[in-house]
Amino acid sequence: MSEPTPVIDDLREESTELDRLVAESGTERWTLATPAPRWTVAHQIAHLHWTDRAALLAVTDEDGFRAEAEKALGAPDTFVDDGAEDGARLPPADLLTRWREGRAALDRALRAAPPGTRFPWFGPPMSAASMATGRLMETWAHGQDIADALGVVRAPTARLAHVVRIGVRARNFAYLVHGLTPPAEEFRVEITGPDGELWAHGPEDAPQRVTGPALDFCLLVTQRAHRADLAVTATGPDADRWLDIAQAFAGPPGTGRTPKGGTA
Repeated sequence: MSEPTPVIDDLREESTELDRLVAESGTERWTLATPAPRWTVAHQIAHLHWTDRAALLAVTDEDGFRAEAEKALGAPDTFVDDGAEDGARLPPADLLTRWREGRAALDRALRAAPPGTRFPWFGPPMSAASMATGRLMETWAHGQDIADALGVVRAPTARLAHVVRIGVRARNFAYLVHGLTPPAEEFRVEITGPDGELWAHGPEDAPQRVTGPALDFCLLVTQRAHRADLAVTATGPDADRWLDIAQAFAGPPGTGRTPKGGTA
């Protein structure tokens, strides 16, 4: 993904859509619990703001980012929750303003980044396009938590292609963070987009395959729904194992969600 502008545009649209959702919901609903344990709507927005700020530091102030990363390494089990908690204490109007200003600054910085530049991150260094893709994935995933809390059903969009791509590319990482050796062979991943288009990754003749609708695959790799509740299927033992551990996000394995039936 050498040309970053399209995904930066899509990140802006995804953020604007979520902004509209939370702004129209009314600030009194920012205290609603979301599916993430102990996180309210305010915590979700605070986390997005915190991560946008970290991304802006990575793009514009490498030393400043490394200082933040060292703090995170010093508290690997709590730094995400701590950042969300700090932001959630702000009055909702202030938090909304800070989130808007932060993501606008990141948008400008990503567009101004020299071609080919790679920026430090909590995992491997990232290009501007990869950074924008990661921010879009997180914005969509945390937006899903907010939508669930508000009782809103969001229509899937073609922007999910970015979430699918990062989910597929993170396959080996998912194995590694579970202490497993990634399979040597690639899988064929065929995902059906919202308008019926096919988003295909991997060799056409790969014996192990994953198929399903884009929304369900994205809910799976962001761990916003349990596999048992999704129409994503696997052919082959390694592909089947992947669907149990898939994650598109950096960091340790997530706990995921329980099935709607209530058992893991």
